[in-house]
Amino acid sequence: MEKSCERALQIGLPALAFTEHADWALVHEGQRPVDIHGYFDAVERCRSRFPDLRILTGVELGEPHWFPSETADVLAAGPLDQVLGSIHSIHWDGSTLDASQFRRRGDIDFPAAVRAYFAEVLRMVESDQPFETLAHIDYPKRYWLDGIAAYREKDYEDQIRAVLAAAARAGRVLEVNTTRGEVLCPDITVVRWWREVGGQAVQYGSDAHQPDRVAEGFLKATQMVESAGFKPARDPVSLWRR
Repeated sequence: MEKSCERALQIGLPALAFTEHADWALVHEGQRPVDIHGYFDAVERCRSRFPDLRILTGVELGEPHWFPSETADVLAAGPLDQVLGSIHSIHWDGSTLDASQFRRRGDIDFPAAVRAYFAEVLRMVESDQPFETLAHIDYPKRYWLDGIAAYREKDYEDQIRAVLAAAARAGRVLEVNTTRGEVLCPDITVVRWWREVGGQAVQYGSDAHQPDRVAEGFLKATQMVESAGFKPARDPVSLWRR
């Protein structure tokens, strides 16, 4: 975290948000539930060391509608500036499967698994879980399978639009996740749909996971979002609105 703060200052960022993962569908080796109290301690250490950098707290709730009790405990632990909701995993063939693992399953119907993913996103968005921002709506496209037809938003338009419309009705915010400068989740097609269904606001996340990737892809993402009709605020940490 301290190296990420150093990187933020180096590239001229006025602010940084650490949206720590809070995942309880433990599908990866070595994965553990978030230590939210340790997280708050680490943020305070960073704030003390980097007084010229505005450091925001945040959490990315993975499948919060599956884990309402654990989610409530995390949200009650202390003040959070950013609360994101995300889907990484689906229930598939009797197990819990992360979208990053789809391509490792030789027997999987990949498009069907992606449709199941969007169905789970809709269930989360329509739940009563108290998150503001919908994170990386089309997460599976990061891990698209070689040898099958390329990912096209149009192939899943009905499901994506249903998710966006539900998010707009609930007053949620759409995240444009730059995947460490590699893939925009979502791309301009979905951001335009978001505006068409009444979505009011967009925010950005680099999903950095390592210091040298902080804010990677933001220039491309902001240009794309502005071309879709959203405008920046004067405060650099505020939402972009239509």
